[in-house]
Amino acid sequence: MHRLAYIMLGKSDLKNLHPFLNTDDLEGGVWVPEDAVANPQAICKSLAKLASGGGAHYVTNCHIQKVVTEHERIKGVQTSRGFIYCEYFVNCAGMWAREMGNLCYPKVRVPVYPAEHFYVTTSPLPGIGVDLPYIRDFDSHIYAREYNSGFLVGGFEKIAKPAFLNMKLIPSDWKKDMPQDWKHFMPYWEKAMSRIPILKDAVYPTLTNSPDTFTPNGKWILGETPEIDNYFVAVGMNGNPLQGAGGIGKAMAEWIMEGKPTQEHLAFDVQRFLDLHNNRMYLQERTKEVVGRHYAIPYPHQNEYKNARKLRCSPLFSVLEKRGAIFGTRMGYERPLYFDTTYNGKGPPPVMPPGTFYKPKFFDFMLEEYYACRETVGIIDMSSFSKMKIQGKQDLSEENESQYTGVVEWLQCLCTNDVNIPVGGIVHTGMLNERGGYENDCLLVRERENCYLMVSPTSQQTRVLDWLKDHLPKDESIQLADITSMYTVVNVIGPKAGALMSELSQSDIELNVQPFTYKTVDIGYASDVMMMAFTHTGEPGFCLYIPSEYALHVYDRLITVGFDYGIRDVGSLTQRFMRIEKFIPFWAEDLTRFTTPFEAGCNHLVKLNKEYFTGKFALQHQKDQGITKKLVMFILDDLDPDKDLWAWGMEPIYRNGKFVGTVTSAGYGFTMEKLICLGYVRLPFTDNRNRNHTVITNDYILSPTAKYEIDIAGTKFLATPKIHAPFVSITIPKVSDESRYMPKVISHISSY
Repeated sequence: MHRLAYIMLGKSDLKNLHPFLNTDDLEGGVWVPEDAVANPQAICKSLAKLASGGGAHYVTNCHIQKVVTEHERIKGVQTSRGFIYCEYFVNCAGMWAREMGNLCYPKVRVPVYPAEHFYVTTSPLPGIGVDLPYIRDFDSHIYAREYNSGFLVGGFEKIAKPAFLNMKLIPSDWKKDMPQDWKHFMPYWEKAMSRIPILKDAVYPTLTNSPDTFTPNGKWILGETPEIDNYFVAVGMNGNPLQGAGGIGKAMAEWIMEGKPTQEHLAFDVQRFLDLHNNRMYLQERTKEVVGRHYAIPYPHQNEYKNARKLRCSPLFSVLEKRGAIFGTRMGYERPLYFDTTYNGKGPPPVMPPGTFYKPKFFDFMLEEYYACRETVGIIDMSSFSKMKIQGKQDLSEENESQYTGVVEWLQCLCTNDVNIPVGGIVHTGMLNERGGYENDCLLVRERENCYLMVSPTSQQTRVLDWLKDHLPKDESIQLADITSMYTVVNVIGPKAGALMSELSQSDIELNVQPFTYKTVDIGYASDVMMMAFTHTGEPGFCLYIPSEYALHVYDRLITVGFDYGIRDVGSLTQRFMRIEKFIPFWAEDLTRFTTPFEAGCNHLVKLNKEYFTGKFALQHQKDQGITKKLVMFILDDLDPDKDLWAWGMEPIYRNGKFVGTVTSAGYGFTMEKLICLGYVRLPFTDNRNRNHTVITNDYILSPTAKYEIDIAGTKFLATPKIHAPFVSITIPKVSDESRYMPKVISHISSY
């Protein structure tokens, strides 16, 4: 509750607290005694007055005509009252922010769109006082509070109305395009009258329509834009403008002053978008749904949007859909979450069942997928991963390319690991900031002497490209290219993966492709498939980078030839649980700008003996002085996965009754048959004041006197700490010549 005190109340106590509340259909409620309301106009005037006293200058009735840049950096603003030179520019223009993003070159993506927001005010009603609590009825999608001795009632509709649908720009006299619409709001007004029956006595209630601005996923948009240096954005309040204004202002001010963010806000990062998110029609369609999500329950991994979908799709999308794939999106890319194997490919595709905080209703499908990865072969479509080509100037001839070392030297300065590997090699590395925190966690595949393929998490597509561009040499000797859509990526996992790939490529893959290397092979009629001896789950197997035009054919060969190997489609949720059980930290959850490799247990990916890389000095200091937090695996031994609530992330971690951290990732450990959590352990807050005891050691974490508990919705479960992944044996069955695949006629599989 954001450090606010809260009290769980039964229906009788609720009635005493708010006498006008109908509690007949309620079990209880949550009371926040410190909750309050405020007048936003009055607050703005007060803050403006304080800022003016500190030297700020306000110019009113001034229209911005153009945001001027020079060398992709802010230079100033052309206004109706003259030109203003500025070093920094903050776009906080609300529903006009997207239009303002188009007033510069290059244009800036600001994917926000206004929705019509309705609220009703009543005349004074008997007995209504200012001390009545603010009501939020999430199931009814309404809120209500005292207003001038009456009520103000608003709602966040399940199907909202995007504003200004038939207009390219928001008109200057926009208020006339905000008509009352009682037909639209009446269902919510009726729910309000049911919850607060005295509203039925209101005479001539007034309906007001005022726009509010929303983003594609209902989260604020903050930070420095990837298109223009020193161009900041702080927009998209999604119905939470006053609640977030103070913290947002503080975050933006500190970022501008320090030149870098002072706290983690990846969930709100302006760099989480692509051009597709800024498409006007896309925004209008998504706005219809995102408004109602404001009061909906965000079930973990079961909360996918339904509108504005099927835009970024793997070439395998239609085939996987017919095979029962239930899709979710990341960066707008459709990814199979799991496969409903009861679907026969006929009729409407299956949909995800209602969400839950307990064991998911689709758990048995995930269990089948896991066993395929452990006992036979599982295949995962991982095409959404970001892929960047890093190479020297294209005009270099093959003869002198080997003499040019600029790409290698540049990457050595950015990477924690040694990237000067043989051609055909693969290296897992971090890319850090000066504080030693992660900016990227990636694979580098060396294709030629001065050409690397970089593979990063899906959500990094915009962010990492911008970060790399910021570090390019000024002589333009190194070129970057986003090639994400060029390859379809399939992970082939399991103890029989080697035998299957040998069959498909007509070579002994397990002998010819060593771990952390790749080989270009032919599969069926398809050439130039990159077969990498690396998986993202810790299981044996290979990752296939397939030129997208060959994807359907290669997938067909995998399914056809893999039939006798027990091949099965696997979703990203099963992959997620497998990587958690193997204690593999992941970007934006366990790895952020404010966590270092030493804190995350990734020491093996750091080569401090390198001459220099960004973040080296910070890591050297940590090595000498020790770390103040450490990523730990916790096994919840006394949690019953079939009966108890599951951990899903952000749960508090306690050590001997004191708060020491929060869960960053959580999932079911299929092998251990227990819930597993990852999270950073620090000293208790009160102990941090003693500077002589701020270092976290393995002995401290594993102390026999330490009792760890993880709080899941108010219930604490014992948690066994681990600093290394438990050993899980892998049995790779031998495939004899007699048991190798022989061609068969399989009538239910079509060819492409």
